[in-house]
Amino acid sequence: MKFWWVGVGAFIFVIGVFILSLLLVKLLWVWTIPDLFPGAVKEGLIAKTISWYTSFKVAIFVAVLFGLGRTSVKK
Repeated sequence: MKFWWVGVGAFIFVIGVFILSLLLVKLLWVWTIPDLFPGAVKEGLIAKTISWYTSFKVAIFVAVLFGLGRTSVKK
């Protein structure tokens, strides 16, 4: 019966880490993008802020890139 609680705890931990990563993506976007591309943000070519859904897509994209990078390394 104790193994059931371990699974629930691991699931809650994974969800927490994922939500934290979404928040980190949003904060890093707002902090870096306007400084790196001020002209593009001013002209409306790049968004100054992103939505939660967009941060979800960016997080999935980065996770896929890291996953592909890890599988292509041969030792």
